[in-house]
Amino acid sequence: MKSAVETLNPTRVRLTVEVPFEELKDSLDAAYKKINQQVTVKGFRKGKIPARVIDQRFGRGAVLEEAVNDALPKFYTDAVNEADLNVLGQPEVDITELKDGETLNFTAEVDVRPALEIPDYSGIEVEVDAVEVSDEDVDKAVTELRERFASTSPVERAAEDGDVVTIDLEAKVDGEVLEDGVASGVSYTIGSGELLEGIDDAVKGLETGGEATFTSELKGGSAAGKEAEVTVKVTQVAARELPELDDEFAQLASEFDTLEELRADSRKRLENMKQYDQATQAQERVLEKLLELVEVPVPEKLLEDEINTRKHNLEHHQLGQMGLDLEKYLEIQGKTAEEFDAETKEAAVKGIKTQFVLDELVKQEKLNVSQEELTEHLMRRAASSGMSPDQFAQAVVEGGQVPMLVGEVARGKALAVVVEKATVKDTNGEIIDLDDEEDETEAPEAAADATEDAPVEEKAEEKTEG
Repeated sequence: MKSAVETLNPTRVRLTVEVPFEELKDSLDAAYKKINQQVTVKGFRKGKIPARVIDQRFGRGAVLEEAVNDALPKFYTDAVNEADLNVLGQPEVDITELKDGETLNFTAEVDVRPALEIPDYSGIEVEVDAVEVSDEDVDKAVTELRERFASTSPVERAAEDGDVVTIDLEAKVDGEVLEDGVASGVSYTIGSGELLEGIDDAVKGLETGGEATFTSELKGGSAAGKEAEVTVKVTQVAARELPELDDEFAQLASEFDTLEELRADSRKRLENMKQYDQATQAQERVLEKLLELVEVPVPEKLLEDEINTRKHNLEHHQLGQMGLDLEKYLEIQGKTAEEFDAETKEAAVKGIKTQFVLDELVKQEKLNVSQEELTEHLMRRAASSGMSPDQFAQAVVEGGQVPMLVGEVARGKALAVVVEKATVKDTNGEIIDLDDEEDETEAPEAAADATEDAPVEEKAEEKTEG
C-alpha cells in the first residue's frame, strides 16, 4: 500500500491511497464466505458454493463491493497512522479506481487537529473581584438561616405577605379542567414567587375558606405555555414566626454556643465561598487571555456538528425537562433566534479552541493523569450529575467515555499550569496567591465549563463511512 497526504487547509487533508490487488485477498475470501452464507444455489450445499459460480450467478461486482467495504477501514487507518495524522470525525471517502486483479485507489478527505504554536504565556495578567464580606452579608446569611427555623401557626385573619397559606388549585384551559390541573393541600409562602404568576395578588386578603380566580400562563404540565383560568381556594392561613436572634437560636441552628460564634462562622463560610468564586474567575479570565494569544483555526464540519449538538441538548434535554420549547425559552430570555444562533456559535467556537489549546499544552508540558486524579474528578462529576459514584463510573465505562474524563482532567491541569504562572490581582490591587485557595486537581472547572459538550474526536480506527 502507498499513501500520500495533501493539506487542503490548516484543518483538513486529503489522503490518496493506492492498494495492490493482492492486499485485498483476505477481504475477497471473507466476501465469498459471507455471500456463501446468504444465498442458495441449486445443486450446492449452503456455504459450499464455488467462487466461480458466485461470480456467474451474482456477479463479480457484488463480491468486489463487499470486499472493498470490508477492507477500506483498515487501509484508511494504516494511511492515517503512516502519516501520523490526528484526525477528527469521519472521512469522506471516494474510490477513484478499482481494477479487478490490478489495483484499488481511493481518496479520503478528513478534518485534522491544526498545528498550534503556544507562545510564552508567563506574562498573562488578570484582575478579579476582591474577597470582601460586609456586615450586611453576614446579616443576610444569618437571616436566611433564621428563616429556615421559622415556625407557623394558624391565624384567623386575611392572608398577608409572608404568610404560609394552604390552598387548593384548579386550572382550566378553554373552559375545560385539565387532568393534571387540580391540586389540593398545596403549601405556599406568599411572595416567594414559587408558583403561578398572579397568585400572590389572588390570595392576599383572603381568609380561610375564601377563593379567587385569576388568569396565568402555565409553567409546566400538559398545557405548559398556555393561558389558564385558575381558581384558588384558601383552606388555611398561617403566620410565620421567626426565632429570636440570641444564643439560644445559635445553639438550635448550629454547633455553636453563642450568636457571636455563629456570626463569625457565617463570615468565614462567606469568605471561603468568595475565595472559591475568585479562583474560578481567575481561571476563566486567564483562559480568555490564553486564547487571545493563540491563533486557532476551527474545522468547519466540527463547528457545525458542535453547534447542532449544543442546540439538540438544550431543546431535547434541558428545555424538555422544564416543559419549554425553544421558542418559549427565547421569549423568556428576551432573545431573537438570530441572537441565540450567534451566541451558540460563539460558545461552540470557544469550546473547540479551548480544547485544542489545552490539549496542546498537555503535550507541551508532558502532563499525565494519575488514577487518583481521575477518581477524584469522577467523584465530582458523579455528585453534579446526581448519580452515585458507582453508577456514574459504570455509565462512563459502558459509554466508552473514560478517555473523555481523562482529557478533562488533563486539560484542567494544563490550565492550572498557566494560572500558576499568571499574575492575578484583585480590584484593590493586591496580588492573589491562588495556591492558598484551591487545589490544582480542581482546576478543571473553568476548562470543563468552556468545553462543555465539546467534541470528542473520533478514533481513526472507527469504521469509515462511504
